[in-house]
Amino acid sequence: MLGTIQPLNPIAVELGGLQVHWYGVIIGLGALLGLWIAVRESVRRGLHKDTFVDLVLFAIPIAIICARLYYVAFQWDYYSQNPAMIPQIWQGGLAIHGGLIGAVATGVVFARIKKLSFWKIADIGAPSIILGQAIGRWGNFMNQEAFGGPVTRGFLENLHLPNFIINQMYIDGQYYHPTFLYESLWNLAGFVLLLFLRKVNLRRGELFLSYVIWYSIGRFFIEGMRTDSLMLTADLRIAQVISIVLILTAVGIIIYRRMSGLSKKRYLDS
Repeated sequence: MLGTIQPLNPIAVELGGLQVHWYGVIIGLGALLGLWIAVRESVRRGLHKDTFVDLVLFAIPIAIICARLYYVAFQWDYYSQNPAMIPQIWQGGLAIHGGLIGAVATGVVFARIKKLSFWKIADIGAPSIILGQAIGRWGNFMNQEAFGGPVTRGFLENLHLPNFIINQMYIDGQYYHPTFLYESLWNLAGFVLLLFLRKVNLRRGELFLSYVIWYSIGRFFIEGMRTDSLMLTADLRIAQVISIVLILTAVGIIIYRRMSGLSKKRYLDS
């Protein structure tokens, strides 16, 4: 039976020499759904309906470039010998932390140019970002990447997973933890949490900072299970270090802004 298990085809459409990979399709769908949610919320918050469309036109390509550069930088031993592979993002290799850096930097510049509050934009976009991350992890699933350590088929069956997930976790003769799924579910729960927190009396900026904290907690623990992590040293995973820094920074910003009175405006203030 094991010899008959074949991975899912990572190519969604192939026309002549053109190949459209599921990785890109899934990430694109996540981005579109996130944009739709952000546009609806921005209108409800009194912004022009095109505000987030204009932002995304810059933020998405910049985030993808930064995500790729971040990944390549920490895999330079390989890419320095294979420079032609650097632009081939459809093969996988987008670091979410790099993408977040690019997206946040774009948001800061965009807000200043448009004379808007960055924190207001960040709050509106936070649920969309984490939902996009939840969906995007299924691109890793199609590429058979971002998996954890070895397990048995019985372990996966005890999780009550459908066969298509179990079979896709059979890689090079071994079953592995579906850490892509763990993170996808964690992010989906975070999306629901942020929708709830939008109705709570949070101060401006705290919804986005709550996203940073929630995502980083999950990423820290799930990253520890993965076998393909970007490493800072032989024993230190980059994503775990960044996650701790982000949690401490977000908590520190919330405390500082509350104590200094910098966050008196509430989430629903115009």
